[in-house]
Amino acid sequence: MQANKIFLIVGLGNPGAEYAKTRHNVGFMAIDSLTPADAVWKNEKKALTAHCEIGDNKIIFVKPQTFMNNSGEAVGVLMAFYKIPLENLIVIHDDMDIKLGEFREKVGGSSAGHNGIKSIDAAVGKDYKRIRIGIGHPRDFDSPIDPVDWVLGKFDKDQLKQIQSVIESLEI
Repeated sequence: MQANKIFLIVGLGNPGAEYAKTRHNVGFMAIDSLTPADAVWKNEKKALTAHCEIGDNKIIFVKPQTFMNNSGEAVGVLMAFYKIPLENLIVIHDDMDIKLGEFREKVGGSSAGHNGIKSIDAAVGKDYKRIRIGIGHPRDFDSPIDPVDWVLGKFDKDQLKQIQSVIESLEI
């Protein structure tokens, strides 16, 4: 990260207790882990936000409350309101095409069918940093579960440990 900048770090997920610890909510889980323990969360512009200073940077941690498919509504409004350039946006989300327990970073590219990313791309453009956390595909586990049901399903105990390990290894 560049010094003396303001960054928007967004974790994608769905609001509500029924979605907690589901595969699709890995972004929320990462934001909860990355946000300093003393941060104060508030409702702001269709999102939960926590404003923090880390080193010389101002960070706004974000959990959109628009549901996954409309994440761009919250991200676009926050970026415009705080005048945050696209290169200072970081989005953390689940990726079914990456093996469980792995992550990858990239700038720009396609949404690969991820509706939350499609929504953000439509709202602000594509050239922002993405941290994609692997949740695996049902076929990796010889599971007959439909991919839509897979992403909305909860991790088992061992899978959750792997995800928590990945999240703890993230450096923003």
